[in-house]
Amino acid sequence: MLSATLQEGLTGYSIGAKIRSLRLKKKMGLVELGLHTGLSPAMLSKIERGRLFPTLPTLLRIALVFSVGLDYFFTGGREKPLVAITRQDQRVVLPDRPGSETTYRFASLDYTATERRFNTYFADFTAGRAERHRPHSHAGVEFIFVLHGVLCVDIDDETHTLQTGDSIYFDSTRPHAYSRGTAHACSGLVVTSG
Repeated sequence: MLSATLQEGLTGYSIGAKIRSLRLKKKMGLVELGLHTGLSPAMLSKIERGRLFPTLPTLLRIALVFSVGLDYFFTGGREKPLVAITRQDQRVVLPDRPGSETTYRFASLDYTATERRFNTYFADFTAGRAERHRPHSHAGVEFIFVLHGVLCVDIDDETHTLQTGDSIYFDSTRPHAYSRGTAHACSGLVVTSG
């Protein structure tokens, strides 16, 4: 049981109200949030109503669902506009399947922003047309701008070939895969949302 002083101090941060606001912005119910976090809807309801204060690991689970950092819950209203810089040598590189041969590498360009509305990556496409590539899908939409080389984007059963300077915008819930159109290097800017 928390002392009255600790309860008062934690209540001032309005953690439950902030979680509820994030959840409603995403049009997500307590059951759906529970599926994403592994927490029960009853527990989430108590947290949102301020009847229970989450531990940091529990709060981090919730924060990850909404792409916010823990600081989001402990700071007041933003006094300055959000500015987040990611230095080239500090990028987080994501293979398409950890521990396996990859068909592409994505380097996050905006992971330092705590309240992202979209995700931006520098992509290095490593596999050519002859190499095996597996389709994947995810919620939202995707935009790709080819910086260098020739990129083939397979969406469902159709292949779209893009040259340097070309771009594509598509529904990323459709199965899609990437491959180089030639043996030469290929890179691009990828933006996803959803």
